[in-house]
Amino acid sequence: MFSSVTPSPLLSLPFYPNPSHDSCFKLSFTRRHLLFLSTSSLSLPFSPLSSSAIPQPPPPPDTTVTDRVYMDFSICPTFLRPDADDCSDSLLLGRLVIGLYGHLVPLTVSNFKAMCTGSAGSSYKDTLVQKIFPGQFFVAGRQGRRDKGEVRPPLDLVRNTETVDPRAFALRHSRAGVVSLCLSENDDDDEIKLNPDYRNVEFLITTGPGPCPELDNRNIVFGSVLEGLDVITAIASIPTYKPAERIRQLNDLAEFLGDERAQIARATWNKPLKTVYISDCGEVRVTKPTLSPPSLP
Repeated sequence: MFSSVTPSPLLSLPFYPNPSHDSCFKLSFTRRHLLFLSTSSLSLPFSPLSSSAIPQPPPPPDTTVTDRVYMDFSICPTFLRPDADDCSDSLLLGRLVIGLYGHLVPLTVSNFKAMCTGSAGSSYKDTLVQKIFPGQFFVAGRQGRRDKGEVRPPLDLVRNTETVDPRAFALRHSRAGVVSLCLSENDDDDEIKLNPDYRNVEFLITTGPGPCPELDNRNIVFGSVLEGLDVITAIASIPTYKPAERIRQLNDLAEFLGDERAQIARATWNKPLKTVYISDCGEVRVTKPTLSPPSLP
């Protein structure tokens, strides 16, 4: 009357008690204890899943504007001619207001500000825009002879050790109006650079319309233009000297052969055909000079 049931293999195994172990220990070591042990092992310091073992990304560069300076750019047809001490018929292009990142690169900002105010014993005032690269940037602040529109070497500036600090090269030349210390495109004479009192104050400003990735990791970005992007556009539109293709080829050949005259000839390339100069510069004094990074243009 009763149907036959085939017992499970596990149930059919005989049980042999081990008298050498305590039965209470067997009952207390349950699945819950195994789960507790597995979860506890995940929180050990040496676990590969621990949050402390995952490298944290570095904080973003501090681009808070701590100081502001201005620069007036003008065009003068008779500026720095031997028979003219000043320029009475200059044409004002406009004013740039530049915000400086004093928290990011304090030494670079301090030196640039001192050159704008004249407190360094020298100034950018009445010096030329040396080169204009259409669609990229223009360069100013070249050191050399004052009678040639170049910056007199500033002896009172602090030596800028940020030029060898990798953290100073974090920002990119991503748009128009980026201001950076000119290192890779520096056109100062070699004899001036070898002077132990040399201080690099040559700078560049990107003109757009696109980024200049070739300048990244080679020049120190220390500020941006807050006002006057139309002035940058006007400067970028000024025609420059462009050698013919044959002259470029001959210059490349002369450089390959080690002719020093090749570098001298290239010094005139991309120079503006009109005299563009910094007619005035100084510090912009405001009630609250700081400006948070999200408010930058």
